[in-house]
Amino acid sequence: MNFDKEFDASGMSCPLPIVKTKKALADMASGQVLRVIATDCGAVKDMQAFADQTGNTLMASEEAGGKYIFFMKKK
Repeated sequence: MNFDKEFDASGMSCPLPIVKTKKALADMASGQVLRVIATDCGAVKDMQAFADQTGNTLMASEEAGGKYIFFMKKK
């Protein structure tokens, strides 16, 4: 999937992946896509909750090699 910016939250635990994702989205334009990489399994539920609360769209999430990859589209 194409993305405009990437943020690697590997090694960070809750709530840092969400806090840093929010910061990364802040300087992006509406419609742009942020790719987030996390290693905290809690990020799976947290990213969906973050999307629901902020109106951003969680376009996809997947797990590969112990990493969780999310594609978040800014509202």
